[in-house]
Amino acid sequence: MSDEQPRKISRREMLKSAGLAGAAVAFPGTLAGTTPEKTALPVLGEGTARGARSAAAPPRALQTLTVAEFEILTAIVARIIPADELGPGAREAGAMYYIDRELGGALSGQKEAYQIGLAALDRYSRYSRGRPFVELSETEQDSVLIDCQGGSATNTGAGFAGSSGQFFNMIRSHTLQGTFSDPYYGGNQDFIGWDLLRYPGVRTGVSATDQARMEAQELPPNHRSAYER
Repeated sequence: MSDEQPRKISRREMLKSAGLAGAAVAFPGTLAGTTPEKTALPVLGEGTARGARSAAAPPRALQTLTVAEFEILTAIVARIIPADELGPGAREAGAMYYIDRELGGALSGQKEAYQIGLAALDRYSRYSRGRPFVELSETEQDSVLIDCQGGSATNTGAGFAGSSGQFFNMIRSHTLQGTFSDPYYGGNQDFIGWDLLRYPGVRTGVSATDQARMEAQELPPNHRSAYER
């Protein structure tokens, strides 16, 4: 268990540390790093009022994980990119549904790592904080995740396969994918991730006027998947 005072992580820190500059898909890296000054994100297009988009993604049928595993995963993604006064986060974008779905598809080779890792993280939470992970406060959850990221949860008997840092980085990468990839893959509910990035959307043609507005970050998003016809 870490003796350091738990540090609360803002959503803005997570976005900044990921180096998000476009509508990318995978974002390798670590949590540690910057504490940038907060600035308000612009309101992008109609129907994107922050209050209206702060609700959790609507429930869907699980495809791979158990209910207990999914609850832990949901709590984790909610802390990796948390909702705050500036808007929704990974939970609201449905990143956990992207992961659950892809563990039965493109990420199937990592299904066992998830099952082992989620159980190990919960055991570590019970051992080090006295309660299941989902019952901890947000600050306590952050402190558990920081322990995992730094590897201090590895040799505690919790049962991580490999290092706890490897497990954390795997979930972090997939959370970013589920938040910012095309909604076709099951995440980025209501284009929440693209709006966070100020990404105007997939377009088959861009006029000179559109290009100028895009460079000035004034081009309204079209909220269309690349797979829409």
